[in-house]
Amino acid sequence: MFGNVDFDSIDITQEPPEEEPARQYYFIAKCRKYVKEESERLGRPLFAVVRTFGCQMNARDSEKLLGILTQIGYEPTQQEEEADFVLYNTCTVRDNANQRVYGRLGFLNSLKRKKPHLKIALCGCMMQEESVIEKIKKSYRFVDLVFGTHNIFKLAQLFVAMFEGGRMVIDIWPETGQIVEDLPVKRKYTYKSGVNIMFGCNNFCSYCIVPYVRGRERSREPREIIQEIERLVADGVVEVMLLGQNVNSYGQNLDKPITFAQLLKEVEQIDGLRRIRFMTSHPKDLSDELIEVMAGSKKICRHLHLPVQAGSDTILKAMNRRYTKEQYLTLVDKIKKAMPDIAITTDLIVGFPGETLKDVEETIDVVRKVGYDNAFTFIYSKRTGTPAASMENQVPEAVVKEGFDKLLKTVQDVARERAFRMQGQVMEALIEEVNEQDETLMTGRLSNNMLVHFPAGEKKIGEFVTVSLDTCHGFYYTGHIVD
Repeated sequence: MFGNVDFDSIDITQEPPEEEPARQYYFIAKCRKYVKEESERLGRPLFAVVRTFGCQMNARDSEKLLGILTQIGYEPTQQEEEADFVLYNTCTVRDNANQRVYGRLGFLNSLKRKKPHLKIALCGCMMQEESVIEKIKKSYRFVDLVFGTHNIFKLAQLFVAMFEGGRMVIDIWPETGQIVEDLPVKRKYTYKSGVNIMFGCNNFCSYCIVPYVRGRERSREPREIIQEIERLVADGVVEVMLLGQNVNSYGQNLDKPITFAQLLKEVEQIDGLRRIRFMTSHPKDLSDELIEVMAGSKKICRHLHLPVQAGSDTILKAMNRRYTKEQYLTLVDKIKKAMPDIAITTDLIVGFPGETLKDVEETIDVVRKVGYDNAFTFIYSKRTGTPAASMENQVPEAVVKEGFDKLLKTVQDVARERAFRMQGQVMEALIEEVNEQDETLMTGRLSNNMLVHFPAGEKKIGEFVTVSLDTCHGFYYTGHIVD
């Protein structure tokens, strides 16, 4: 375990070990030498920033990357202007995510002209696209290091190659069956943490680039997951979020298969852990066993993110979602009967090829029938390499906007109505932060994922409190602590 590794005692004059993660420990030790020399040359500490674009899995990956950078001698910063090493962990689910990265690279280019020693690295899903790599090699030659999603554990090793080579280092794996954990992590929060339980996706929804950039499903061994959570709890974590592109298919590829529901039951047995969250769930794989485990649990939060994407059977089939509108609604009814207090959120796409305003009305019908507590509503983004990108009947922008605006209004109206149902109730909240708008208030999160703001007195971040939900403001509450 890396916590017990004495990096100063590692002999970096020898050849690196072949096995992981010992190989990376060796390179971490070697990196420390380079960072120390650079720090002495500049006469000050070195700073690093890791900027995250994308999902919760990217956020967790960024904690690992920052953990490695901290271990090799960098001090974390939030500002690129202050940094000596800038790492962008990229997303490519939608085109605007790519454009944001290109825009930021223009800024980093000007920054590097002022600070020639500045090192710039790019990793993550966007880097798994061949067209992106070609563009970086041609138009962004000032970038020092490029790697993808499958080999983030190699950061220290790639760092050494970058310092010793003096030219752009590119290391992209098209796929992998390897999972390397037990490396340094710099968590953003002391009281909660994400935990990767699996990587990749086998679903191949026709609009989605994720299976092509994250690879096929690979599940971690349950014992490794349990041990990681036990270590987190010992370090003060009271809430974990189990992460995977489709957690409901967890365990199917293990030598000794295990269901996600069975894993949850094991996680629930961990002493000191108070809350369990997870995402994302694919509706086609959500089992009766999982519903039963959730309903009987005192730790699994009363919140389920269940992406529907569309309400039209025609569009769902074209999306390769492998369920119908009726099947989805039947599943939701089953979930609500087992857990009447459950909050359900979803993802919605408008403007998929061939979608008409009548199809959008089918999606609106689902929103009303389910009664979502919130929904992330997106305009379809064409991703090169996916089947949907080459489909005919791409929807005109004006039609997309009309459907999107109508759907968004319905989502907001339904969510607001759902929120008001809890006014006056008393619920448990986990204090997460000082309120951004009013420093006299704390912000807490309920089991159902709703936020509540309240005066906290002597209470601290990471503590659980019982709160009265006095006033609903549409998408959050204000209230007070109940002794």
